[in-house]
Amino acid sequence: MKSTTFGKVGQFTVDGSIDGQILYLSQLAIPGVGTKNVVYAATENDSVYAIDADSITGTSATVLWKKSMLLSGETTATGLPCGNIVPSGILATPVIDRSRNAIYVIANSENSAHTFFHRIHALDLTTGDELFGGPTTIAPTSPSQAGTVTFDPSTQHDRAALLESGNTIYSVWSGLDGDCGTYYAWVIGFSADTLAQTRVLNLTPDVKGGGIWLGGGGAAADSAGSIYAITGNGFGTTGPSGNDYPNSFVRLTASGVFSVADFFAPDNTISDDNEDLDFGSAGPMLLPDLVAGGVTHHLAVGAGKDGIMYVLNRDNMGQYNSMNNTVYQSFQINSGKNFSTPVYFNNTVYIAPGSSPLKALPIANALLATTPSSVSAHQFPFSGTVASISSNGTSNGIVWALDGSAGVLYAYDPTNLANEFYDSTQAAGSRDSFAPLGSHFITPMVSNGKVYFGTGTTVVVFGLLAP
Repeated sequence: MKSTTFGKVGQFTVDGSIDGQILYLSQLAIPGVGTKNVVYAATENDSVYAIDADSITGTSATVLWKKSMLLSGETTATGLPCGNIVPSGILATPVIDRSRNAIYVIANSENSAHTFFHRIHALDLTTGDELFGGPTTIAPTSPSQAGTVTFDPSTQHDRAALLESGNTIYSVWSGLDGDCGTYYAWVIGFSADTLAQTRVLNLTPDVKGGGIWLGGGGAAADSAGSIYAITGNGFGTTGPSGNDYPNSFVRLTASGVFSVADFFAPDNTISDDNEDLDFGSAGPMLLPDLVAGGVTHHLAVGAGKDGIMYVLNRDNMGQYNSMNNTVYQSFQINSGKNFSTPVYFNNTVYIAPGSSPLKALPIANALLATTPSSVSAHQFPFSGTVASISSNGTSNGIVWALDGSAGVLYAYDPTNLANEFYDSTQAAGSRDSFAPLGSHFITPMVSNGKVYFGTGTTVVVFGLLAP
């Protein structure tokens, strides 16, 4: 891959910042139009776009449909009480269910009385029309020691990507920027067929904070349907107790009463809490089954703001002991903070904590290497980067990463991150430059030989250049 043959092929302007990930659907049959490869983009202006993926060239593109998620008399949320993204519309990465011909989106809005709403929408993939009687207003409640906690749409935010598992669409919730207001770590499930709320759990009903941030990543699900998420700190707590799970990596039940089936909280959770060092600053990753010594290991990985990587046994996560951790494996990956959700390829975990290079941690005997086998020459900024990997099965791998501060796309050799295949500064005359990103946590989406991502104003596409 060289800048003589690869680079920016298009950049199409949209009506707001794209702070989630672009989604791609191949070979979608659209009545009256034909079969198209489609990219979907959701903006902070509460708009959802469906764009012909193969039409984005230069500054033009064919918009198959564009829909606003605002109801009559509403605007995007601009008057939130503190610390918000302005405007605050669609932040979380949507999720697509091809079998239901639906893309699920959560949108934030306000009316003229400055009443705020979060609603879940299901849109027809081919037309953008509302499905299943939607949208549904999100308004759960949960028990607490003081009585009942009611979801407050003015202080809750859904940064993390949506998840679909077992015919349920899951959303997880944090607070606004700067930990302002009173917010809780809600996990809310909706029927994929009716959009009715079917599951709800507040993981911090009795403490302030503890939201599920995940750095733009999402909750995870295993093959049995258990849900995994990592909460942030819960200010003023003494660690997990009762129904409260601040600063904890949790496994939630797959069926029956929605509850915490198992969890882990670090032994230094009190000091992390005091220093605002959220465990849940990045998303969880579930590793494929690993066999060592004839034993099959079911592992999960997560790392937070204190720079410690935890590898947990999903069958016994370790719970909480203020004196010492009982975990499968833990080690320091960074002296600074981590906002990077790890990714996996060919028996190696890749992660790029804040103010550090991208790192490769190979796995041997079901253990992660505590020292990287290779690192990138480039050091990523304070927020690090959330990488993605493209490949042809287990071969021809490429690790893609964005430096959001510098505005540069990088491509690396996964077998040796010191080998940089390409970066968007290589071509003369700023040919491959793009609009500033709107979020710290933008992840490239790669499909059909092209790389897509959203910025504060555009959809950007990289690919092979025309001869």
